[in-house]
Amino acid sequence: MHAGMAFEGGTSRPALFVGAAWAESHESPMIGELEGITFDLGREALPEEVAAWNIDIRPDGQGLPVGSGDVWTGEEVYIENCAMCHGDFGEAVGRWPVLAGGWDTLTHEDPVKTPGSYWPYLSTVWDYVHRAMPYGQAQSLTDDEVYAITAYLLYLNNLVDDDFELSNENFTEVRLPNEDGFFMDDREEGEIPAFSEEPCMENCKDSVEITMRATILDVTPEEEEAEVTEAAAETSDEPATEEAAAEEAPAEEGATEMAAVDPALVEEGEGVFRKCRACHQVGEGAVNRTGPHLNGVLGRTIGGLDDFRYSGVFEEAKAAGEVWGPENLGAYLADPRGAMPGTKMSFAGLRSEDEIAVMIAYLSTFEAQ
Repeated sequence: MHAGMAFEGGTSRPALFVGAAWAESHESPMIGELEGITFDLGREALPEEVAAWNIDIRPDGQGLPVGSGDVWTGEEVYIENCAMCHGDFGEAVGRWPVLAGGWDTLTHEDPVKTPGSYWPYLSTVWDYVHRAMPYGQAQSLTDDEVYAITAYLLYLNNLVDDDFELSNENFTEVRLPNEDGFFMDDREEGEIPAFSEEPCMENCKDSVEITMRATILDVTPEEEEAEVTEAAAETSDEPATEEAAAEEAPAEEGATEMAAVDPALVEEGEGVFRKCRACHQVGEGAVNRTGPHLNGVLGRTIGGLDDFRYSGVFEEAKAAGEVWGPENLGAYLADPRGAMPGTKMSFAGLRSEDEIAVMIAYLSTFEAQ
């Protein structure tokens, strides 16, 4: 059968795809006459079917279900359902997305986009976790669990304290740092007029000058190379002098103490430190990760690294001039949240005094860099 589709009762009507050709040879029916005609293509969706798809959450909170969840509950649910891919502290495992940090990286070539650095609205977090997570088990979380995970992600990004509870009632009160970093799509006023102008086809530029030949395009010009070599030679003299002075200077008392640490304790402490490696680094080239590097931590001002963003309790300790020593570091390793209430580190603490002792012995062998 051509140009039509079969209907019940043996009759036929023109199919939609006949288009303009059929319309030109027939009078167009009134829109009202087409109401209720389905052309045997599906049916009207039932209210419950529409509701099943209508799960998006808007920035103004529209669509949020009644519920609540706190940071502590969120940590438990997150570790059970999310940490295997995103890390215990949102630092990510492998190439899975990072969920915490990324502050001041949006101008970098490879910015870290998290709720704390990039996302404009908290509704995006709730909506995505509810709609698509956990991976492979989407929409298996309860509404309260989604609230709790969202609260924990806010906590990991230093946006709320550890006693915070998120609910449908206070949801819209939470503002993400980059909310004002977005603007409405203005291409209709900006780009379209610019690209709609008559293009220039001749005499479009005053002059064209050859600035470099392809034969030398990929090498450093000789003059610059000479200047760089000379500057490098001048720079290399200073470290040599400093190194010589360092060799002549007597060893400090702290260095003597570190040299006296029992090697057996240090070796055992290295094994215990494996629990910390996901977030902290030590040794040559150590950098801040989810947690600060721990080179020279003993004797260092608490919260004293300028290039790391600490919890508020560490900033308070820094302002008070507190310094890490074996006693207070040991207390912190035993019970992080008890020793420093409000710390973002969710590690529960070391189990025994022996583990704490060997950990401190191990950390004492790393000098400040």
